[in-house]
Amino acid sequence: MTFRDLKCKEVINCCNGVKMGFVTDLEFCPVSGQIKCLIVPEPGLLFGCFCGGKVVEIPFCDIVRIGPDAIVVNLPMKPPKLKK
Repeated sequence: MTFRDLKCKEVINCCNGVKMGFVTDLEFCPVSGQIKCLIVPEPGLLFGCFCGGKVVEIPFCDIVRIGPDAIVVNLPMKPPKLKK
């Protein structure tokens, strides 16, 4: 599988069913050559790496499955923020 193939797949969090977006980049270990994490712009950003927006780094160990159309990840949900 090439990086071009990964960029065409949508990332979905199986913990809450949220569509997180598409992979824009990846980080790998220069020594071992293994992928460390996938990088996805935060929801609502079209081009996270170009507009200076925040990104979500998804550790490779949190990837559940890479299917023909999507990448399913298991990222725990953040606790809700309490309003005062």
